[in-house]
Amino acid sequence: MSSLDEFHNKKPVHIWPITLLRIYTGVFFLKYGWGKITNPNFADGLAGFVSGNLDKAFGFVRPFLESVVLPNKGIFAVMVGWGEFLIGLSLVVGLATRWSSIAGALMMAAFWFTKGQGFLDAQNHDAIWFVIFIVLAAVHAGRAHSLDQRLADRFRVLA
Repeated sequence: MSSLDEFHNKKPVHIWPITLLRIYTGVFFLKYGWGKITNPNFADGLAGFVSGNLDKAFGFVRPFLESVVLPNKGIFAVMVGWGEFLIGLSLVVGLATRWSSIAGALMMAAFWFTKGQGFLDAQNHDAIWFVIFIVLAAVHAGRAHSLDQRLADRFRVLA
């Protein structure tokens, strides 16, 4: 059975909780992404966040933060703001859901590694979002109530 057949054979009624999780996650990232896009001081805030966490950041990511992110804070601020916004938009409408969930998981891993928190730390919200994005990617969250569902026949990459 092809992945497209598997995509269509799943009953949408059984995955409504995943649809709800997908849309909630999308709205959350739309809201906070838009807030970053429209904040003229976000680049400075990003630099402050990174600088304030350098001592705690995981060792393998620290050189990248110091030599690439901080000197290019404006570019990274645009990438973070628009990345969150577009991931959110993709999840809300259900277009390229799996791909945006993978992008979201990578973004959350970057934040998590920058903060240097353990997976089970009580304040590690990035790990929670990381797991949510992995679940959305793994279960084909765009399978129901989405543009992915409507376009999968024409664009196999969405299946």
